[in-house]
Amino acid sequence: MTATMTDAPPPAAPKAPGSADRRTGRSTTRIFLVVAGALLLIAVVRLITGANQLTSEGQVNAALGLAVPIGLAGLAGLWSERAGVVNIGLEGMMILGTFGAGWIGWQSSPWLGLLCGIGFGVLGGLVHAVATVTFGVDHIVSGVAINLLALGATQYLAKLFFAGGKASEAGGNPKQSPPVDSLTDITVPGLSGALHSVEQHHWFLISDIAGILGGIVTDVSVVTILAALLFAGSWWVLWRTPFGLRLRSCGENPVAAESLGVNVYRYKYAAVAISGGLAGLGGAFLALVTSHTYLEGQTGGRGYIGLAAMIFGNWRPGGLAMGAALFGYSDALQLRNGGVTVHALLLLLVVLLAALAGWKLYRKALWQGVVSAVMAVLVLAWYLFTDEVPSDFVGATPYVVTLLVLSLSAQRLRMPKADGMRYRKGQGK
Repeated sequence: MTATMTDAPPPAAPKAPGSADRRTGRSTTRIFLVVAGALLLIAVVRLITGANQLTSEGQVNAALGLAVPIGLAGLAGLWSERAGVVNIGLEGMMILGTFGAGWIGWQSSPWLGLLCGIGFGVLGGLVHAVATVTFGVDHIVSGVAINLLALGATQYLAKLFFAGGKASEAGGNPKQSPPVDSLTDITVPGLSGALHSVEQHHWFLISDIAGILGGIVTDVSVVTILAALLFAGSWWVLWRTPFGLRLRSCGENPVAAESLGVNVYRYKYAAVAISGGLAGLGGAFLALVTSHTYLEGQTGGRGYIGLAAMIFGNWRPGGLAMGAALFGYSDALQLRNGGVTVHALLLLLVVLLAALAGWKLYRKALWQGVVSAVMAVLVLAWYLFTDEVPSDFVGATPYVVTLLVLSLSAQRLRMPKADGMRYRKGQGK
């Protein structure tokens, strides 16, 4: 993700006509196969271990709620980096979104709070754009500075607005806002109950699919539906419109884009502002949907995990959604079920490590194959000789999953060529 700051990006390679469509088709097929394979493996593990919570309606619903802010943060990073601007400041923009949503949501309505959270995120994005695009500040330095400024500013403003008077009487204090009214939840009548009934039979694969679908159609926040539409809309705008083509060209080769009449500065500003708005929406989700109040530190590093999901998804919305779902699922497991259910996943990890070992040995990567095989044996011994995963490890599950996913996907990553590079108008002349 981090690129060395240079004055000229490498030239873009020509692409054959129709190659983008073929690549998109292959990517969609690959995602479908990965999802289907993961579902089948989890169904087998549930059947063997009896851990029915693995695919229950409640588990999936909780995972969906935890995945949305991570996914929105990752989508924010995708917009920014596709235009060539590394956005480490996503965490700070999410923090601004949580404060804006909690502050205005308490004083007026949660819908205005949602808009204010987006607006505060856009403000953070514009600050990052001014620093990196206009003044050429190192993208990492600017992002870290925004994270620190956002944290300090919201702590000060929380003490100013929530520590006394009417706010204090309503339940506010220097570290949290008064409670905010709930946003609308949607349940599909009839279908939700039918799926729940099928899930309770615990049939192989059929009940697993019913539990997953039940979690998607039961008590789903309207913001979750909005996030899904934003993912689909982002894919369409970035890969199917002239605006998206020009924006992506700024992240691949801004000098060539400028030579074709593209206003590179304008597109970078637009991308980073949209990035800030999406991150702010992720923060607003935490304040209005997850907890119904602004809380100091409630982002919990989700901006950074969103970046990890974006990298896992290879800077594409489909893969990013998979990464966010994976991190949300692992987080929900440790929050809802503790060590017993996480222990069942050790068996799934054994299968994955064994498959990885076989693949590495087939590709003549002897050392990596042997290490994967040894790890598979050790995890299998852990599973066979214990009944529960220690609580300390359970709490670290989302972060362990993050590290494993990034390490396994590192070899296939292809970031935008000019991502993180300093650009000056007319530098190619």
